Amino acid sequence: MAELEIVFWNWWVLALILLVVELLAPGFFFLWMAASGFVTGCLLLLIPVLDIKLQVSIFSVLSVAAITVWKLYGKKHPITTDHPLLNKRGQQYIGRVFSLYKPIENGEGKIKVDDSIWKVHGEDCDVNAKVKVIAVRGTVFDVERVE
Repeated sequence: MAELEIVFWNWWVLALILLVVELLAPGFFFLWMAASGFVTGCLLLLIPVLDIKLQVSIFSVLSVAAITVWKLYGKKHPITTDHPLLNKRGQQYIGRVFSLYKPIENGEGKIKVDDSIWKVHGEDCDVNAKVKVIAVRGTVFDVERVE
């Protein structure tokens, strides 16, 4: 049985495939693996006698190192945004006052916010009582009565 022979362009094809996967599943994970494949191919181009085990080892070490460095960089430099509440819809209502849509009975009621009805927890109150949102737990507002 013939021994498997991998040439430099095989690593470049792998790098290209990993780049396509990165386009389909973004997150920078496959990008660093693609870069490692490209570097491994370049090393094989310069040193064509590298054993397959050594090639795979180089690819693996470079991939793990690149991904680890990227994760550490991401922790030290988090992404900032000018819309921190964009995907946290309920958080934008903290501090606002609303009228009860349904009375709070046994600690549960409902308020109408814009075009939605939200479940609320708080002390018992009648319909149309004014309540202030003090916290959000998932899709439930914690409210307190406003006098």
